[in-house]
Amino acid sequence: MENWIIHIIEQYGYIGILFLIALENVFPPIPSEVILTFGGFMTTKTNLTIGGVVVASTLGSVFGAAILYGVGLLMDIERLGKIVDKWGHILRLTKKDVDHANARFLKYGVWAVFLCRFIPLIRSLISIPAGMARMKFSIFLLLTTIGTAIWNIVLIKIGAMVGESWENIVEYMDMYSHAVYALLIVLFIAFIVWLMKKKRA
Repeated sequence: MENWIIHIIEQYGYIGILFLIALENVFPPIPSEVILTFGGFMTTKTNLTIGGVVVASTLGSVFGAAILYGVGLLMDIERLGKIVDKWGHILRLTKKDVDHANARFLKYGVWAVFLCRFIPLIRSLISIPAGMARMKFSIFLLLTTIGTAIWNIVLIKIGAMVGESWENIVEYMDMYSHAVYALLIVLFIAFIVWLMKKKRA
């Protein structure tokens, strides 16, 4: 996949970066770290500029996030509640739990949408609950733009600074991603255990 990403950027420049980042948002397994750091490196040997790569990647991020926000709108809380009513007993979930989680998101969602832009995998998926909770779209776009722009600028700048050693940065980012995934798994298991204990009580 890495070779394919490099080929797209080399062939199509800004448009390739925009396309890849939008795709990465909708399909998280595509590594944004490779796209951004290689994009930064390309600014040192082609006519691509750091500003142009930042704009292209941020537009791609926002476009991809908007698609997942739309998915959240289609799912909505009522539909999810019906699914939980039917299958929630497997995880001891009820519609009340869904309503409670939605209320929490409405209360803290602004921070969640912004901060999750710095967490691998979650940075893409957070757009779905934002849509489900009917977060105001203008606020969603603003927070998404700011959060993803910061993430993009950092990685693109690093890619430009290290030049041909950009792949070393990808390795470090992989370590960061794996650590985050491990932490998320632990937190998910802890949440399930807590939920089951709460239900028993």
